Amino acid sequence: MDDARWMTSGEGHPRRWAILGVLVVSLLIVVLDNTVLNIALPTIQHDLDATQGELVWAIDSYILAFASLLFTWGVIGDRVGRKKVLLIGLSIFGAASAICAFSDSAGMLIGFRAVMGVGGAAVLPTTLAIITVVFPPHERGKAIGAWAGAVGAAVALGPVLGGLLLEHPSWSNWLTGNDWGSVFLINVPIVIIGMIAIIRVVPETRNP
Repeated sequence: MDDARWMTSGEGHPRRWAILGVLVVSLLIVVLDNTVLNIALPTIQHDLDATQGELVWAIDSYILAFASLLFTWGVIGDRVGRKKVLLIGLSIFGAASAICAFSDSAGMLIGFRAVMGVGGAAVLPTTLAIITVVFPPHERGKAIGAWAGAVGAAVALGPVLGGLLLEHPSWSNWLTGNDWGSVFLINVPIVIIGMIAIIRVVPETRNP
């Protein structure tokens, strides 16, 4: 079934469940980053000599950028292509994550956390838009339910993952010179794998 046919037949994309899996993984890592940093704040405060206000901004800069750009990225995806915007967003998110891991000041961490939010904001609306296109109406509710479940699971898993990474700081210290860089570096291989899967599996769609 070619692209033009599945978009007009109402049967959905033949690889729609694989597409859903790829999109959920992309969404998980972005939403998870809203909470994964919380457990590392005491260590970051000690290493970067950060004030309480700077720690708050390290969290809120991501959330602020993420929330404020959701609509903008959604509109851009509708116009230029959702797959393209999804890949751009993940690229920004992954690159900023890597830089955050090597932050040597609170200001640097806050700034690149905001850049992570800019990239992450592209993922949430475009994944949902792609799901609504590739799934037929009778399966769409189930697919969106899985998507929403992934959001809830990511929020809950963030502190757990952060704690596990901080319990084994040796490899993080070897790579970044600090014990908390792993909470950011873990994003990079997942983003790379996700982007490869998106390129191979996810079709390009726009709002006609």
